[in-house]
Amino acid sequence: MENTHILFWLLKDIAWCMVWKPLGLLMVVPTLSIAVVIAWRTRAYASELAHNLAIVFWITANSYWMTSEFFGFDTVHVTPAVTGKHLALVPFLIGLGVLLYYYLVTKPRENRAAETVTM
Repeated sequence: MENTHILFWLLKDIAWCMVWKPLGLLMVVPTLSIAVVIAWRTRAYASELAHNLAIVFWITANSYWMTSEFFGFDTVHVTPAVTGKHLALVPFLIGLGVLLYYYLVTKPRENRAAETVTM
């Protein structure tokens, strides 16, 4: 499944690069769907879940950015300093937040729990 996921992701990004709108938009569905399934399947392992959720948000941001370019709202100003493309930062930052939470909160707890068990 992970290998198929990479294939769809590459096809989506190649379509974006070549401005093949129908293929790019079509590839969002399987790319994002498989990423969600992978995250769901790894939910029992905090490290895997965090990284796979970050990938889900990365693909979401990436797909939004591609769509904004395809439909020309990437340069439309939402505020004087923010364009449509900048809104892709929202899912990018959520993914980053998930990883920061894992590395700053969850992983240290896991390490402390492991140290307690071995003592």
